[in-house]
Amino acid sequence: MSPRDRLHLQREVRMKRMQLFEVEDFSWFPDYFRRCLTIYLNTVHRLFHTPEALAPLLLRLLQIHRTHHILDLCSGAGGAMPTVARLLREKHGEPVQVTLSDLYPNREAAAVINGQGEGWLHYELQPVNAGQVEPERQGVRTMICSFHHMPPPVAKKILTDAFQKRQPLCIFEISDNSAPKALWWIAFPVGILLVLLVTPLVRPFTWRQFFFTYVIPILPLCIAWDGAASNARTYSEADLKDMLRDLTAPDYSWEIGTVRHRNNPSPMLYLLGQSA
Repeated sequence: MSPRDRLHLQREVRMKRMQLFEVEDFSWFPDYFRRCLTIYLNTVHRLFHTPEALAPLLLRLLQIHRTHHILDLCSGAGGAMPTVARLLREKHGEPVQVTLSDLYPNREAAAVINGQGEGWLHYELQPVNAGQVEPERQGVRTMICSFHHMPPPVAKKILTDAFQKRQPLCIFEISDNSAPKALWWIAFPVGILLVLLVTPLVRPFTWRQFFFTYVIPILPLCIAWDGAASNARTYSEADLKDMLRDLTAPDYSWEIGTVRHRNNPSPMLYLLGQSA
């Protein structure tokens, strides 16, 4: 083992983040369940006011770097970014142009998004590696509730790539992993109850969403586990600071913090990388 690999291993051991699995990450997980999870998560973003909390952070980066372009990385099925972009355009008057992307593009989601005919929103069908983004892809890079999926070596590559190319970066998570590890297991039963309460608010509300929530409760178990695992996998503020220790320069700065929306008391973690 090289000295660098040994150092990375030591840092992983010190991290609060836990390397767990999420059901939706597996290729064998049926697509129709995955769509149900996506619809539910979009509802959670709406209830947690993710777009309202995130928009001011992105607006700041867009204005500092004098760009209207957003490159959303690891977009999956689209997530919250289309809603955030509409908020920026309609409420803040920012004429953003958004490209959704992924290393493994979700072609079904891309067909729906690209078929809407909104010239400012496009899902890129070519693979985009968040740890090695092509130089011609300029603009504010975003990772919305996706950075926690990345193991430390991959996460470090993503941070390093933005830093070396001096590209603005916004990483955003709807939790901050600040609770003691001893309380982690409580999130699972709480998550099951939350799914049962929130599911009637999901739109579109399909028979699959109802049947696999209240008749055969596969979705509550999967969503509750993935939610609890997501929080445990989230990099804490201390974890992020440790990964950024050697990524410093006079012309590039990092900002780590949390935001709260007035209708959501839970802290949401963010990391901003920007030109100084």
